[in-house]
Amino acid sequence: MNTSIEKEIYELMGDNHQMTSGETPLRLDAFSKSDKDKMVSIEKHFHSIMEEIGLDMTDDSLRGTPHRVAKMFIEEIFSGLNPANKPKISVFDNLYHYDKMLVEANISFNSTCEHHFLPIIGKAHIGYVSSGKVIGLSKLNRIVDYYSRRPQVQERLIMHIFNELKSVLKTDDVIVVMEAKHLCVSSRGIKDESSFTSTIQYGGIFNDKENRNDFFNLIKQEK
Repeated sequence: MNTSIEKEIYELMGDNHQMTSGETPLRLDAFSKSDKDKMVSIEKHFHSIMEEIGLDMTDDSLRGTPHRVAKMFIEEIFSGLNPANKPKISVFDNLYHYDKMLVEANISFNSTCEHHFLPIIGKAHIGYVSSGKVIGLSKLNRIVDYYSRRPQVQERLIMHIFNELKSVLKTDDVIVVMEAKHLCVSSRGIKDESSFTSTIQYGGIFNDKENRNDFFNLIKQEK
């Protein structure tokens, strides 16, 4: 393909936040290297990037930056790529026989736009009705955090969380709302500081508008 046409396609995809897969596009050998080896390689390449943009890598303030970035990529902001880091999720019998909606609102998350590698910062709101099992509240936060810590688009992120909750809780009665500010919109391109992106996914009883409205009223009270 013509290089200029290819670049134009990349730019259009980035601006429109399209995704090519419901799963994070990983190579088959994504985890053949150890985290330590990956960090060594990233450190070397990031050092080259910093030099290319004209920075003096002998400066005391910059000398350790490639190492810090490599460690941050592997151990923090992209740690959700590795299945070994997936949180252990336990469910418990619903001994209280609580059969109404449970809602956890305002779950903070930080992700990274896969098109520009800039932050996505927002809140997630989760509701579900027990099918006989319940999950520890902190585990809801951990599920959101795990799937957020990878290069993402918001549409895929919400589906990851929604499907994980359905699988763990053995119910379709799940609803997830995510609201986020994308720095690829606010700090580059159109540079719109005020806009944010909302996504919603639901199933089971939440297909009923009245139940969705009950959920919206509850999360509204928490804001």
